Formats: sequence, structure tokens, C-alpha cells
Amino acid sequence: MGIKIDLSERLKKLPPYLFVEIDSQKKRALDEGRDIIDLGVGDPDTPTPDFIMKAMAKAIKDPSTHVYPSNKGLREFREGVAVWYRERFGVSLDPETEILPLIGSKEGIAHMPLAFINPGDVALIPNPAYPPYRNGTIFAGGEPYDMPLKAENNFLPDLGSIDDTTLNRARILFLNYPNNPTGAVCDRRFYQEVTAFAIKNNIIVLSDAAYTELSYDGYMPPSFLEAEGAKAVGVEFHSLSKTYNMTGWRIGMACGNKDIISALAKVKSNIDSGIFNAVQHAGIAALKGKKGYMDGINKMYQERRDVLIDGLNSIGWKVEKPKATFYVWARNLDGQDSISMARLLLEKADIVATPGVGFGEHGEGYVRMALTVPKKRMKEAIKRIKRII
Repeated sequence: MGIKIDLSERLKKLPPYLFVEIDSQKKRALDEGRDIIDLGVGDPDTPTPDFIMKAMAKAIKDPSTHVYPSNKGLREFREGVAVWYRERFGVSLDPETEILPLIGSKEGIAHMPLAFINPGDVALIPNPAYPPYRNGTIFAGGEPYDMPLKAENNFLPDLGSIDDTTLNRARILFLNYPNNPTGAVCDRRFYQEVTAFAIKNNIIVLSDAAYTELSYDGYMPPSFLEAEGAKAVGVEFHSLSKTYNMTGWRIGMACGNKDIISALAKVKSNIDSGIFNAVQHAGIAALKGKKGYMDGINKMYQERRDVLIDGLNSIGWKVEKPKATFYVWARNLDGQDSISMARLLLEKADIVATPGVGFGEHGEGYVRMALTVPKKRMKEAIKRIKRII
């Protein structure tokens, strides 16, 4: 006779993790032998570039990379991040105190609330949003406060609508631009307003910038750290996952305020042993880049975006083209709820799309489609959708 297994209250509070549910549904369809077009989880379908894999192959043969890695990461990787930020955004960072390598930006995002949230404290969280903002807050014993992202406000949070009682309890504010799931973007003026808001209310800003390098039509997304005074109030999370097709490699970084970075490092030092050193050498090669690499990646996604959205618009499903990310945020047809819309696409067209409500209640009314299949499959998806609407 076994013991009774009772989950913690924190675990019970977590909503079902969206992408696990989608994978389960997709697996069932594939097991039935159906030809599935997967526009669900945002995982690049092209391989990690050769110049990165070659750096990894060389590093992995070096026995010095096989030991426990430092929590602070390799100095060379941190210096590479500093150079990249300076060249890309014009932002200066101290590699010693203002940069912390992460085992993918997700783990840093999820762990950050442990450094600053006490039970009863509030985290200001966009809704819809990437689930770890909310889940990390719950794990830390905090209370998520939803900031609705609405089309009429260009999917930006209305900071002025937050009541004083909530502001007095708020410790951290999550941002994400270019935005997942909506594909929305912001400008430097918005980041300047956020910085002023954070200073006035003594709130830490956590900016998730994983998609800044995936942009179209000549648009170049800014960094939160470009705002005057931003480094005094917050940090920015970045990742090599989407930019360099390194999702499985698990490498990212947090950059900005040295005291916030130090606090996250203290949490991490009690949980993990840092990134495998050979992966960091691959990351150094990625950050140094290869001339024309990102131009090619963005050209590919822009072409896919245009095929998908032009096709949807041609059959009466009106969708706007995002300037960044590889996501399309499409309003549901005929007033359907998002789960019903996603189910219709899967059951009648063998297409996996993500229901917007999975990103929060304010994602209801939409589905998200990822541009992570070739143009030929995009065209096939349009044909299938045309048959069911």
C-alpha cells in the first residue's frame, strides 16, 4: 500500500501548461496517421547554422569544457554579450556585474520572482502572455495582476489604469516586446514611459526581448535598456533560441541592473550549475555572427508571413501582418471561442494552432499561428482552411 500523494498548493494553482496540452493533441492526430501542419509551438524548423555547430564540435572535444560550469558563465561569453548589445542597441554593459548567462531565458524569467516576491506581493503581468511570467510568480507565492493587452491600445498595457492599492503591493512588472503571442511591437517612447512609471512606483521591470531579431519590412525593434534610466530599474532577458535556431541548446542571458542580476545569480547558485561550457563557446560564435545570416532568416519568415496572411485575407479571414516575431495573431472566425476555433482547425483541416485563451483570459477571441513551416505547407494550410470556412 502506497502513500497519499498530495500536491503543494502552489502546484495546484498553476493552470495546465498550454504547450503540453497541444503536444498531446498533436500526438494523437499523428498516431492516427493524419498529415498534420503544425502552426502551434514556436520552434524553428530550420537547423542551427553550421558556423555555430562547428564551434560546438571543437569545444566539446576540449576536456576543459567537461567540468562543472560556473554559475556566472564564461567571461568570454559575457564579453560577447556585451559587444553584441553595444553593436546592436548602443547599450553598454559591464560583463562582470551586468550580464548573467541563463540556461535559456525561460529559466531566468521563472526564477526571478523568487528573488523579489514575498507571499502577498504582486507581479504586474501582461495578459495574454508567455505562461512563465504568471507561473514563476505563483511558485514564489506572489499574486499575479493582469494587465490586459487590447487591440484598441496596440496590445500595450495601460499602466495608468492600475489602482494605487495594487501599485503599493507590486514588486515587479513583466514586459514582452516584440510580443508573444500578439506579434505587437513598441517604441522607445513606451519604454521611457515604463521607466518613469517604475521609478515613481518603486517597481522592478523585467523585459523579455527574445524576439527582437525577428523583424520585417525594415523595422528594427528597440531594447528596453535603450531608455534613459532603464538600467536603474530593470533587466532584459534575451535568448539565442529563436534568433539562431538554438531552442534545444538552452542558452540565454539576463542583462541590466547589477543588483537585480546579483539577486538572480544567488537564486541560480542554489538551483543549477550554469550552462555547459561547450554550449557557451557555441553561443560566442553565434553572437559574433556570420554576415548576412539574420537577413536570410528574416527574409524566410517574412515570405512565410506574407504567404499565410495574404492567403487568409484572400479567403475572408482578415488578419494584420506583424512587424516582428514569427507569430500571427488571428481573430477567431464567426465569434467562436479560441478553443473551439483551434479544435475546428485540427479536426477538420489537420492544422495545429494555439488557442489564444491559453495565454490568459484576454487572449480569448484569437488563435496564434507560428511561421515555422515552409511556404509550400503554408499554401496547403490555406487550401485546407478555405474548405472549412
